[in-house]
Amino acid sequence: MRKLTRVSLEKFLAANASDAEVLDIGSGGSGYGRYFPNRITLDVDPARNPQVIGDAHELPFEDGRFAVILCTEVLEHLSNPPKAISEMHRVLAPGGKLILSTRFLYPLHDVPHDYYRYTEFGLRHLFREWKEVTILPEASTFRTLGILLQRIILQTEVRGGKVTKALLLALAYLCTRLDWLTKAEYGDIGRTRKVHEILSSGYYVTARK
Repeated sequence: MRKLTRVSLEKFLAANASDAEVLDIGSGGSGYGRYFPNRITLDVDPARNPQVIGDAHELPFEDGRFAVILCTEVLEHLSNPPKAISEMHRVLAPGGKLILSTRFLYPLHDVPHDYYRYTEFGLRHLFREWKEVTILPEASTFRTLGILLQRIILQTEVRGGKVTKALLLALAYLCTRLDWLTKAEYGDIGRTRKVHEILSSGYYVTARK
């Protein structure tokens, strides 16, 4: 069963592919080398066989070392996000690019090291000192419902076994086709502030030093 989030993430990474020297933070076991052939993989867990064992809060590199930093699905697992973001900024070269993804509406995963969830506005605050910050929702509102249902299938045991899971999976994929039902979405119950998506499984961020 291919993850619905993986489809979107692959498109995001392909659009930001680079031949420059890339630091891939939290990269243990990831298959993104085809988009970033000159990457150095770093992970805090030696069991994931990174090239460098290191902590994102204290990156073991000199200032301005990398043209690009890749950080996918890691920020929610960092106990001190501002410190880690500061470290990313430090080791980026002037004008260097950060490519990052993180979770907003998503089940617990990789527990117990699952600490935070981020709204678009929380991310804008965290990256307020960066340049050219772009933040895109990973999924539309109804597609997010489908993503959550798929994660329920992947992370639970349900009564009815495979039959129940097949029904839930069908419902998940139906949700991904229901965006046409929505005419407008609002960021408040009074419907005074329009937004693009009130639900998103996560966000994709690009920013410059």
